[in-house]
Amino acid sequence: MTTVAAYAAPSAKAPLERTTIERRAVREFDVLIDIEFAGICHSDIHQAREGWGEAIFPMVPGHEIAGVVSEVGPGVTRFAVGDRVGVGCLVDSCRECDNCKAGLEQYCTGGSVGTYNAVGKDGEPTYGGYAQKIVVDENYVVRIPDGLALDVAAPLLCAGITTYSPLKHWNAGPGKKVAILGMGGLGHMGVKIAHALGAEVTVLSQSLRKKDDGLKLGAAHYYATSDENTFKELKGTFDFILSTVSAPLNLDAYLSLLKTDGAFVNVGAPEEPVALNLFSVIGGRKTLAGSGIGGIQETQEMLDFCAEHGFGAEIELISADQINEAYERVLASDVRYRFVIDTSTI
Repeated sequence: MTTVAAYAAPSAKAPLERTTIERRAVREFDVLIDIEFAGICHSDIHQAREGWGEAIFPMVPGHEIAGVVSEVGPGVTRFAVGDRVGVGCLVDSCRECDNCKAGLEQYCTGGSVGTYNAVGKDGEPTYGGYAQKIVVDENYVVRIPDGLALDVAAPLLCAGITTYSPLKHWNAGPGKKVAILGMGGLGHMGVKIAHALGAEVTVLSQSLRKKDDGLKLGAAHYYATSDENTFKELKGTFDFILSTVSAPLNLDAYLSLLKTDGAFVNVGAPEEPVALNLFSVIGGRKTLAGSGIGGIQETQEMLDFCAEHGFGAEIELISADQINEAYERVLASDVRYRFVIDTSTI
């Protein structure tokens, strides 16, 4: 066991505070990672405040982890001390179900183990990346290419893969009109990735406040959803809409923007149920779907893709004592576009 400095929420809705946690001793197939940077995801806030249901406390959030390997178990073959690596939203799965065998560990039917706010196979709670070290089985660790700085790579472990996976699955690319709904931590990565895949990208945002950023990151068009004319003008326009918004939406209005056989895919997860008139999908044979993160192999593919195209996340680097302030700023949409904690400050 190793004692590690971390930031934790002691109870639901309580401010995060500096503490220490125990990391397990390195097992045969484990990798010990010195965490250098950890991104702040909106889902960290949902869970620390029990917005998605009952949670485990104390909670050390963080599933956008970038660092350097400092020790490996005797059976490890994929990594060596000194390697630049990342850990995303899951640290284990059953490894036996059809999904795990197909590289879809994120949909493990036996139950994947979250990087935090979960219970591992050893019965111990998992603690995430707002800490100085983490121990993870090598099968759930990915390599960060040399072309990506660790600080801008960290958010790719959730925001990057959460947008890359559905964009790839629904074949965003040349000849496709893709809309990214929401221009935040996930949305800005969606714009970059969809553009790099060759799609014609439109941003749909509440206001035009971030229009210049959106166009700079690769969008060809930018519309305000607060303007009723947007829904008239864009009716029947898109092959694919990716919603990164975690607030309830008028789904019927957004489904009207799809072409026949178009898909509206949710990666943002509101805390409340949303309403839908089924005629909105029946007319036009449209698809309303959801998508989680990606599997380990696809996460590696995404990192390599981002490195090849020369981009990471747009970040604001903070010290650990700014985490609580950062949470409030995320809720106020006051970040461009992802807070990343310099974990040397924990």
